[in-house]
Amino acid sequence: MSTYSCIDINDALPLLENNAIVVDIRDAVSFQTSHMNTAINLNNDNVQAFIEESNKSQAVIVCCYHGNSSKGAAEFLASQGFEEVYSLNGGFSQWSAMFPEQCEQG
Repeated sequence: MSTYSCIDINDALPLLENNAIVVDIRDAVSFQTSHMNTAINLNNDNVQAFIEESNKSQAVIVCCYHGNSSKGAAEFLASQGFEEVYSLNGGFSQWSAMFPEQCEQG
């Protein structure tokens, strides 16, 4: 069974440069207000389609508010066959504080 890894924000940057998929599991209103550039809002309504349609060998970075809930989502995606899954330490709150220019505003 595949597993996930926790990753610090600075370690995520090279993955993003290599087209890692960013999935944001925060609620829709928070996501619409602001999110990481290129992030996909993943929720119970679209997770199955994401699993079926994604390239499972492409790196996936899971983002939540503070880096806690993303661990469970990363573990789930790894169990669905994704080969390289990361939970973003510090979550969107830390990312937006460090890299506000890399966030889209709603």
